Amino acid sequence: MLHLRLIVPADTTDEVVTLLETTVGTAHLVVLPSAARSPAGDVVMCDVAREAGDELIRDLRGLGLEKSGSITMENMELTLSDHADRAEDEAPGDGADAVLWEELTEATHEESTFSVTYVSFLALATMLAACGVMLDNAVLIVGAMAVGPEFGPLAGISTAIVQRAPRLVVRSLWALIGGFVLAMILTAGFAWLMDAFGLFTHDMIDKPRPNTGFIWHPDWMSFVVAFLAGIAGTLSLTSAKSGALIGVAISVTTVPAAANAAVAFSYSDYQQTVGSGQQLLANLGGIVLAGTLTLLLQKGLWKIRRTQKPPASTPGASVGA
Repeated sequence: MLHLRLIVPADTTDEVVTLLETTVGTAHLVVLPSAARSPAGDVVMCDVAREAGDELIRDLRGLGLEKSGSITMENMELTLSDHADRAEDEAPGDGADAVLWEELTEATHEESTFSVTYVSFLALATMLAACGVMLDNAVLIVGAMAVGPEFGPLAGISTAIVQRAPRLVVRSLWALIGGFVLAMILTAGFAWLMDAFGLFTHDMIDKPRPNTGFIWHPDWMSFVVAFLAGIAGTLSLTSAKSGALIGVAISVTTVPAAANAAVAFSYSDYQQTVGSGQQLLANLGGIVLAGTLTLLLQKGLWKIRRTQKPPASTPGASVGA
């Protein structure tokens, strides 16, 4: 279940309450007249089944509520109520399959911000991966993959394409490209510094690396793995199962490829630089393509499911003043 809290101008409250009462999948409707101070208005709260949440938010935005008041929705971990159980049963579809597009757009918007924190995590992940490739240490490579925040902008690009949001595309591309360029420049400087202290040597980049040599030898399997990881990552975002993102992060060699390209470039090994760059592009492209196709499929299937819903007739369970 989702908890919905609204600040509603007094002259719009009746219309909003009627909408909530006639929306299949709502329960626990509460109205607190004149409870809000900034912005001034009534506070209206209810619980709604996840599968009914996206359409309800769209209808509320159709009333202009995000401009005249506010719309806040949050996930509820536990709800013990027969009213809530009935609401979930009557709402069409399954909550695990429902996509809250407003929530997804907002989440990817935040994760696609080119900020000091984002660049710091990406640069640190790339430097960790640089240590991993130079030492041929798979454990360091896996750790670097888990630290990297690059899936946010990748998901943002896919979401923006499906939602036709050009500003989010530009924002996500800037975070992705700018972030990787800056992280790779910093990693090349890091490699130079490590070489000055004798911790990195040219022999380390040239010697056989059985555990990490695949990073600069891209093939079709690289694309296939990235494609599958992109599907899993997108599903984890849309179903609120964020724990799966860790598995996605450590299955795709985006950060290690960027690290190997930066280190190889610092030692003028352009063959490895080009190979690592191809690996990076194959992984980024596979994830974006998979994410976009997954969201399009989810959107299409959910639209079909919504057309099969029963007529809206479930009133809110309780109204308080």
